[in-house]
Amino acid sequence: MKFQVLDIIPHLKNPVTGEIVSTADRLNQVVETARRAEDLGFDSFSVGERHAGEFVSSSPTTVLAAIAAVTTRIRLQTGVTVLSVLDPVRVAEDYATIDQLSRGRLELVIGKGNEVLQYPLFGLSLDDQWELLAEKYSLLRTLWRKESVTWSGRFRPALTEPTTTTPRPFAGSPRIWHGSATTLTSAALAAKWGDPLFTANAIQPRGNYKVLIDHYREEYERHGHDPRHQYLGSGSGAGGVFIADTTQEAIRQYGPVYEGLTAGRNVPGNNSPFRDIQHAVAEGPALVGSPEQVIDKILSYHSLYNHDLQSISLPTTLPFEQQLEILERFALDVIPAVRASAPTTLWEASDPFGGRPEFAGATESDAAATVTADHAFNRTDNAHVFAH
Repeated sequence: MKFQVLDIIPHLKNPVTGEIVSTADRLNQVVETARRAEDLGFDSFSVGERHAGEFVSSSPTTVLAAIAAVTTRIRLQTGVTVLSVLDPVRVAEDYATIDQLSRGRLELVIGKGNEVLQYPLFGLSLDDQWELLAEKYSLLRTLWRKESVTWSGRFRPALTEPTTTTPRPFAGSPRIWHGSATTLTSAALAAKWGDPLFTANAIQPRGNYKVLIDHYREEYERHGHDPRHQYLGSGSGAGGVFIADTTQEAIRQYGPVYEGLTAGRNVPGNNSPFRDIQHAVAEGPALVGSPEQVIDKILSYHSLYNHDLQSISLPTTLPFEQQLEILERFALDVIPAVRASAPTTLWEASDPFGGRPEFAGATESDAAATVTADHAFNRTDNAHVFAH
């Protein structure tokens, strides 16, 4: 298994102490966490995007550019790029710039977002969110894969003159994942294109996410894509990872913070049913407990999801030094055991995107084209199956 650190950059008071850091400190913590994650051997670092609520992640491109400047090997991802409210031309330009700055380390995760207030902010209708996502993804995919593009659609002015976005990506189109949290639609869109899926696994019972994952896999197979490229990522519960010597000690220390944050969240239809820490540890997706408890829970996810990439988030209302201690303990006490029990080909030699970045040798000049060719060959090679 591979491991990601995700920060959607919430900017909240600690519900127990009432303390909160400045915006500047909070943003710099993200950059320093990414640098430290690379030192500790994490595989990727992901920055969220929110345009409403108590977050300071409205400009993930700026944050990722800062991270690219202080790292050399960790892959850079988003969680998610809210493509439904953005201009695909600008997304193509901005993220290709980060891809060049990081020399091929970018992989985008797209979605329609988890905040309804951002749609009126950008002059868009929430009723169009899924159609916006599908149309804009189709254009973004084309802009990164082709030059001299002409295009027309429903939600943005047509590209009537041949258009080539610049800069071009570092080595062909970066890989694009699809974030999935609540409905079958994102899972189906990922499957349609033969792209990887990232399940939120955040606040609901894990069975809810399994429904979306199963739909993705069924649709992926129905479209005839090469199963070698069917990768899955998983989140780890809202509230953040917390590790102590024993699970009871972790519950004692972190329980008041978790329960205070959970109680303070009042978003009808988007609240966790795991309101107290005991319930969250026993049945929810939260990674809180001893190293052994956390290892067992991740492997229990894996037995259900068979995922390749595990994402974690730090409890960002705690003192920053304590966050880094948790990050280090996770890297030293959890990751080796999970890697040994749950191998994956993600970012390995058999994955075309494994050799895309400069640090990996840039052995694949256009990984996206290779994957597309593999999908086409799989459909041709199994034409007898898809003929029925």
